[in-house]
Amino acid sequence: MSDRSLSLPKLTLAIALGVWLGFIAIALTTWLASRYLFPQSLAPVAQAVEQLGKPAPVTPEPPNRMFEQYQQTLQKQEQQQALDQARNNARNLSNPKCQFWLQQDQNAPNEKTRANVLQFCD
Repeated sequence: MSDRSLSLPKLTLAIALGVWLGFIAIALTTWLASRYLFPQSLAPVAQAVEQLGKPAPVTPEPPNRMFEQYQQTLQKQEQQQALDQARNNARNLSNPKCQFWLQQDQNAPNEKTRANVLQFCD
């Protein structure tokens, strides 16, 4: 063999590199031609490709409903404990305003009756 001849691995590598560079050249040419010759027809495709590259928009999480429910339940329990203490307190038996609001809260419980029980009872 002469010095100018290529060995088989070098020849294989040169052919593979040529094919790869040819593919890149064809892809770039096609992309540039389509971009400049048909800009409106490929706009939806371009937007889709751009969106694929971007991360999904992060929306702020709404307040945690479970935590809000927990807080509401906790407040109701505290209020119920205060009402139970007012009902069981012996000093409230002699307080007519407290007795009135306790009776009202027992018959038709609502926010007003609860607030008045907590206000007039010890």
